[in-house]
Amino acid sequence: MKSRDIKKTKTQNGILFFLCIGIIFLCAVGVYSDHKFVKAIDHFIYDQFLSFSASGQGSDKVVIVDIDEISLSAVGQWPWPRYRLARLIEKISDQAPKTIGMDIILPEPDRTSLKNISKQFQKDFGLNLKFSGAPPSLIDNDRYLAHIIQKSNLIGARYFYFDYVNKDNAAPCNYKPIAITDRTGLLSLHKATGILCNTFEIEKALNAFGFTNNQYDRDGLLRQVPLLIQYQDRIFIHFALATLFKAHGIIKAEVQKNNFGLCLQAGDFKIPINPDGFVNLRFNGPSHLHKYISAVDILNDTYSPADIKNKIVLIGSSAVGLADIHQTLFDQHFPGVEAHAVFLSGVYQKNHILIPIWSTHLVFSACVLTGAVMMSMLLYSSRPRVLVLGSLFWGCFLFLSSLFAFITISLYVSPGLPVLLTVFAFSLISFGRFSAARQTSYMWFKKLVKSQQLTMEALVSLVETRDPETGEHINRTQHYARALAQKLKEENYFSDIITDKFIEMLFLSVPLHDIGKVGVPDRILLKPGKLTKEEFDLMKLHASYGKLALERVSNKLEDDNYLKMGAQIAGSHHERWDGKGYPEGLVKDATPLSARIMSVCDVYDALISRRCYKAPISHEKSMKIILEGRGSQFDPLMVDTFFAIEDTIKEISSMFEDKIEKAPQHLIDIFMGGKDL
Repeated sequence: MKSRDIKKTKTQNGILFFLCIGIIFLCAVGVYSDHKFVKAIDHFIYDQFLSFSASGQGSDKVVIVDIDEISLSAVGQWPWPRYRLARLIEKISDQAPKTIGMDIILPEPDRTSLKNISKQFQKDFGLNLKFSGAPPSLIDNDRYLAHIIQKSNLIGARYFYFDYVNKDNAAPCNYKPIAITDRTGLLSLHKATGILCNTFEIEKALNAFGFTNNQYDRDGLLRQVPLLIQYQDRIFIHFALATLFKAHGIIKAEVQKNNFGLCLQAGDFKIPINPDGFVNLRFNGPSHLHKYISAVDILNDTYSPADIKNKIVLIGSSAVGLADIHQTLFDQHFPGVEAHAVFLSGVYQKNHILIPIWSTHLVFSACVLTGAVMMSMLLYSSRPRVLVLGSLFWGCFLFLSSLFAFITISLYVSPGLPVLLTVFAFSLISFGRFSAARQTSYMWFKKLVKSQQLTMEALVSLVETRDPETGEHINRTQHYARALAQKLKEENYFSDIITDKFIEMLFLSVPLHDIGKVGVPDRILLKPGKLTKEEFDLMKLHASYGKLALERVSNKLEDDNYLKMGAQIAGSHHERWDGKGYPEGLVKDATPLSARIMSVCDVYDALISRRCYKAPISHEKSMKIILEGRGSQFDPLMVDTFFAIEDTIKEISSMFEDKIEKAPQHLIDIFMGGKDL
């Protein structure tokens, strides 16, 4: 390879190098950003991993008592009277579950309570209603439900607000938070501004509760829940976590730091959390992977007590009308109560998803390493196979390593940006090398075309050594022909024939018009005296010789090429419009267009040129002679168009002036005898 080519390759590699470095920098910065594009990539891969590794099973230690559509249809629409809810809880409690969690908030008194009905009639109508025969426990439904809750040791639910502040005179909630200790100092919990509690009677009965807040990702999917929220300088726990603690008698927990980040140590359980206090849920499929019992079956005693005994029972609703439905990867209508069950399953199956606190740094390092790998292939290997296989191997290594960690130890480190960087770098390098290769091919093509042109000129020079004429005759006729063809195109003549490619091939073909003279014997071509009729007939064969020679070569090439047009010009530029030309005596437009163009240009240049046997004829007189041949020797349209570019013709003739050496006698005889030139 020439030094110039080597230098050019180094320059191109340098440009690609800095472009790749720029992309690496952008990806590295993107790792630490919260841009929605980066998050979308991470969520997409996370979902694919979750889908691939889903077991399709829930824990058998959790049971859901569902206030479903069937229950609402059979028992009555929501809200149920509190005594009916109390009856449901009591029946569950009688089967000795491990604990009961009620994912229902009751912030208002029961309006169907006899006590509240009496108050409402007193207020609205001034009537003092008395109820006889009703047990005292059923006069106040809220107090009755509170009694059952206290007896069943049930875990209640609350909800925290982040855009609402409780009034100072609002009834206080019964705050009994689990003691959460943070010795790491790394927690940065969301701080609530308000809280939604149950009625006063129910709050007094609850000795454990948890909040039911969830948080969706930007795409609207539920992937994680907050386990800890801060409110009034105290830390509160999630409903599912409170249920777990109650089931195992856990009264305190501690936030610790391990090799992966933060975890909540509670009894024998270690639950990974992020600094915001969130835990990632491992959904193993659509809803109803856990055991469901319809609430109406509990009330009607049409269930198996073994399904409840020693199990964590969650009371909630899958009814769409109660608006506790979430969108997950597997299910667009995932009940909120089962989301709590998913968390508990993750605790018992010990497969909570770990997103290590150092994952961002690892992804950043992977991006830098990816850049180094791709740059190495760019700088030290020029073979496409190495680039393709190397990029494929590296991208697969990143992706499969992340997938392997996710499947084996539930560790998720997103390979999204490093893999994307690999694809971008591969595409950029491939495009750069393709562009460079295309440019190199174009340069070789130009060299090939140049070599073809030089080869043609060498052939023409060979003719000139045997038939010495002016060397500038070739240049002038080339430019005449091109100018004439361009004018015809501008005037929309022969629009189906004259294209830019036609004009270019015409320019290249003109020098070949007399190449057939190589086949004329020296005794005729170089004869100093006048040719006989037989000799002149042999002389005229040069047109056929040129045509046959060029056709033989051009037929070996595909598509149109300048040699085919050269064969037309060589064989027909001595034809006349009236059919008296040679070698075939073609009439009018039976002569190829390229040859008709050449005929005018060739004769004009012969007229204005100096020869040893004649002085040059003036431009004006030469144009007059051309005009006289209109319709007889020349195509009338060619003559008219030639006159239309007269100024251009004069410029070309003055641009390529030449010197004439002595010509053979027979050319003098031809010219002086008025023969065809």
